[in-house]
Amino acid sequence: MSRKVTEFQKKEIVRMFDNGKNIKDISKEFNFTIQTITRQLKLLLGEDLYLEKKKTFTEKYESKELKNNTIDKNQDSDINISKKEELFSGNNINNNEKFEADNIGERFFSDPFFVELTPINHNFDEESRKEISTTPLNSFDFPAIVYMVIAKETELETKLLKEYPDWQFLPKEDLDRESIELFLDIKKAKRICKKEQKVLKVPNTDVFKIVAPILLSRGISRIVLVDTLISL
Repeated sequence: MSRKVTEFQKKEIVRMFDNGKNIKDISKEFNFTIQTITRQLKLLLGEDLYLEKKKTFTEKYESKELKNNTIDKNQDSDINISKKEELFSGNNINNNEKFEADNIGERFFSDPFFVELTPINHNFDEESRKEISTTPLNSFDFPAIVYMVIAKETELETKLLKEYPDWQFLPKEDLDRESIELFLDIKKAKRICKKEQKVLKVPNTDVFKIVAPILLSRGISRIVLVDTLISL
């Protein structure tokens, strides 16, 4: 059975996030999944404030990495020049070999088709990438309340996974699966709600586990909740 996040843990999660600790490290600290930590931050801070803080932290981190990479590149350039001078100094080779080596060196370092590539030295936050594998319904810890958009005749509104821009990387067989979308924020649900639709509040999220067989019988095998893909 999945563990509940205590009030103390919620306060600590927000405090650590405000202090610039990344979500992956916070999840390890409390032994919760990255999805659980992300969901708690969105619930406690609100989705807009969470995204604003995350963007600020990401920009600071990338700026620091860019500065470090620039320093590393300059140091590598100095080392390469030093090695070239040592290699073609002629201390241990005769005049003919030295002449040939000089020509090779000049071509190598001046030829426009040779470009020095800076090594990638960036640790990507795993939370910012979608996992290809889905989360089983029985092991997913739903929030207390979610919202969904339905037809006014109380019919479920389904979407193919290929209609979600954020899930385009999935295999073709998964992109053709039917899904229902859930929202943590009622405002976001209302923004995509059309005239012939309405927003439904689901105060008891256990209902999804109860009706899973019915959803499957109607060809619905996935639930999309923010950045989590849940399999029925």
